Amino acid sequence: METIFSNDRNTLNNYIAFFDLDQTIANSISGKLLARAAFRKGLFTHMDLINAAFLSLAFRLKLRDPLKIIESMVSWVKGIPETSMIELCSEVSDEVIIPSVYKEAIAEIEYHKSQNAKVIILSSALTHVCKIMASYLGIDDIICSELEVKNGYLTGRPQGHFCFGREKAIRLIAYCDKYLYSPTDTWYYGDSISDLYALKAVGNPVCINPDKKLRKEAVKRAWKTYNWRN
Repeated sequence: METIFSNDRNTLNNYIAFFDLDQTIANSISGKLLARAAFRKGLFTHMDLINAAFLSLAFRLKLRDPLKIIESMVSWVKGIPETSMIELCSEVSDEVIIPSVYKEAIAEIEYHKSQNAKVIILSSALTHVCKIMASYLGIDDIICSELEVKNGYLTGRPQGHFCFGREKAIRLIAYCDKYLYSPTDTWYYGDSISDLYALKAVGNPVCINPDKKLRKEAVKRAWKTYNWRN
């Protein structure tokens, strides 16, 4: 599902620069941070925490389908008021994610804006986190993952598909088509092999601190690779 952050959708820009959020713009993983914050506030049980740790390990070691892991990871939010999740996202963003933003990411975003580019966060992170980061960074729009809400409470399921893997490329291309931009002129910045589909979809792929598999692809394809540090 597309989420528009900018109030002005009709501004004519030269091209689009899409940025992943977790470990690309910022040296943090928002989902893990939210789980820890929820545990501290009593919204997350010890068993939930153990399960999250196992799923995180499985994700890093590629022991299961990454999308299935993400679906399992967010099931812990079932029954939590949406207002509590918004508060968690605000706390985690202000206290951890914003301080971990790479200076190089800020410079890169500012560079594209100086070239009259539309800058967009394209991330599997949750809507509320992406909105806060977009506001902080002066980002035009966000395309991200949304959680289903019924009667003010989270169901533990996504609203639509998670913005992950192949889904990122689908949304990127759909956005370009909708607003009449060419993917050939488009940029995408990502850090993980799960970003490969989106990176292959654009004319200007950039790998930020790529994991081992993505670094191998970047070398093979002669993609730009940057190592950013706080």
